[in-house]
Amino acid sequence: MGLSIKTEEADRLARELSRLTGETMTVAITKAMRERLERLRVEQEANRDYVARMKSFVRERTARYDCRPVTKREWDEAVGDTPEHLGFPK
Repeated sequence: MGLSIKTEEADRLARELSRLTGETMTVAITKAMRERLERLRVEQEANRDYVARMKSFVRERTARYDCRPVTKREWDEAVGDTPEHLGFPK
């Protein structure tokens, strides 16, 4: 198998990692990729769990509230736009 490093930065980083760890470039890069993949997998799983928890939270609370559309009359009363509030005769 071959891996081609095509940028100077990637080459520099791989060589520095290899030098600091005392490992071959192949071992150092393999470990670095394995560690990053594991971090990403854990992060993605946490995100999936977060989304599931939020959906559950919303479902549990939706039933507690009146979710029907607001009528024009209800809206006007809430914001003070009724004829009475605006000073119009009844």
